Formats: sequence, structure tokens, C-alpha cells
Amino acid sequence: MRYIDLRSDTVTQPTQAMRDAMAAAVVGDDVFDDDPTLHELEAYAAERLGKEAAVFVTSGMQGNACALLAHTRRGDCVIIDPHSHIADHEAGSYAQLSGVSLRFPQSVNGTMDPDSVRACLTDDSDVQVAPATLVVVENAHSTGAVVSLDNMRAIYEVAHEKGVAVHLDGARLFNAAAALGVSDVRELTQYCDTVMCCLSKGLCAPVGSIVAGPKELIWRARRARRILGGGMRQAGFLAAAGLIALRDMTDRVKEDHENAAYLGALLDDIDGIQVLRDRLDIDMIFFTADWSADKAARYPAWMLEHGVKVTGCAGGEYRMVCHHDISREDCTQTAQLVRTFAAGG
Repeated sequence: MRYIDLRSDTVTQPTQAMRDAMAAAVVGDDVFDDDPTLHELEAYAAERLGKEAAVFVTSGMQGNACALLAHTRRGDCVIIDPHSHIADHEAGSYAQLSGVSLRFPQSVNGTMDPDSVRACLTDDSDVQVAPATLVVVENAHSTGAVVSLDNMRAIYEVAHEKGVAVHLDGARLFNAAAALGVSDVRELTQYCDTVMCCLSKGLCAPVGSIVAGPKELIWRARRARRILGGGMRQAGFLAAAGLIALRDMTDRVKEDHENAAYLGALLDDIDGIQVLRDRLDIDMIFFTADWSADKAARYPAWMLEHGVKVTGCAGGEYRMVCHHDISREDCTQTAQLVRTFAAGG
């Protein structure tokens, strides 16, 4: 049975072109630094992202961890949105691995107030306060919202006024670019010193992310990856899929956005459901429902019985995510099932 899987865009399957490229990839040993396909991916990624160098990592979480280790020292402070992925969904790795604390400026769905960021940017002249040495911007944000280019520029300028670097958590960087109508992703990455972007999710590679930035910082990130067990030996098999992700799959994510907008409109038309339209920027639909606790608890299992995989209620909200393997017809069928369930199914 084929399931309509709307739990996340992380469930995408690699394309046939990726499978073929992986099977035919010329590989070496990543730890010996002689895998030609991996070298090709890292060079192409650096150019595509507008940076001097890049390193392939196993996941977005590992990429963010390597970036923090490259930028900071133990005891430093990182300025970041309180609901960012690093703060909320990376198991506290910033504290466990980097030994840093977090400071939260005023922020709405990832858009941080520049004056509030400025107020957070303390230096090491006060022995009572942890020095702020890094600002992290997340775009697209995990709430489904996109941060504007103007805000990215303002945060970058505020940080650099204080000599503080900016890291861009761009797990869904190409979704952000599509939502902003930006054809060249370097228009976003010019406002950061380092950037992490995922090759999986909407780009469909089975494994992997990229961290890009200045050569010195990427060398430090590569060492951090080694410390974290990220030497991958014949990584060219994965890099082959990553090359297709960056070369062929970035332009298509706007289709996922269109399907998400379509599904969101159908869900919003169901009695008792309210789609959070201010966060319907990319491939994610967030909504609330006036269901009882018992009905909310039954929702994932009921949908699964009818062929649709969804996540349950979290923080009072439900989420669905469109991706390469979700068609317009899948969206229509899903909305019909939710309508049936909401009506008493």
C-alpha cells in the first residue's frame, strides 16, 4: 500500500537519477581526502553558496554543531531566535558539545529585532557576562516562516558592527530563496559568514548537508566533524546524490510551496480548523483544530488507517509538509479525509 506521507519533507525518496549516480560513483576515502566525487560536491557547493570552501556532513544537526564548534569557545554565548532548530530540536547539543549558552533577542517566527540583537551583543570586557561571539539566523524558520532579505542584512550589519560572526542555519535555504523570489541563493548567503544547508528534505538526497564559509573556518568545521565521528570513508556514493540535489532539484521546491498553499486553503475551509497563514511561506502547513483531547489523540491513527501518515498535535498545533513525493491529488485526498475525521470520523 502506498501511503501519503505528510509527516515531514525529510521522508523524500531519492530520485532514480540519484540512485543511478550513486551506483556509478567513483569513490575514494574521505578520511584520506581522496574521494573525487566528494571533492566535486564540496567545490560545487562552495561556488553555489558563494563561499570559499565547503565540507560535507552527515546531517543538518551535525553541520550546525560543526559550525558552532568552529566559531566559538567554551563559555561563549550565541544570539539566536528562541524557537530555532538549534535551540529547540537539537537535543541541547550546543551546550553538550560546544559548551556555549544562548541569549534570545526579541523575535517573531525567526525574524529577530536588530536593536534587540544589538543589545544582546556583549563583549568579554565584563567578567560577569558570557561574551557573545556568534549570531545565528535560521531561514527558512522551523515555524514555516521566511526571514526577509532586509532583516538578514540588518542582523548581519549589527553583528559585524561588534565584530561578531553570523551563521545561517539554512536547512531549507532553497525553500527560503524560492519563497523570497530569489533566483541566486547567494543573495541570501551574502549576509552570513557560514551557512549550513541540507541536501535532503525538499532536494531529495538520502543523506547529507553542507557547511560553507571561509577556508579557515571550514578547516575548523572539518576538524569538528572528525571529532564528532564524521569521517565517512567512501562518501562519494552520498556525494553523487548531493550533486544532483544541488544541480537539478533546487528550482522544483516552489512546486511544494504551491501544493502547501493549496492544501492549506482546503484545510482552512473545514469547520473547526484554522490554518496559520502567517507561517504558510514554504512547504509547511500549520493549523489548529477545536478537537477534544481524545479526538486529537485519535487523529494520527485514524489518518494512518486511511492511508495518510501525519504527526500528532504538538504545542497546540498540527503540521503537514508537502514535498517531492506529494502530488496535488494527494493534497485533495488528504483534505477530504481530514474533513471526514473532523465531522466525526
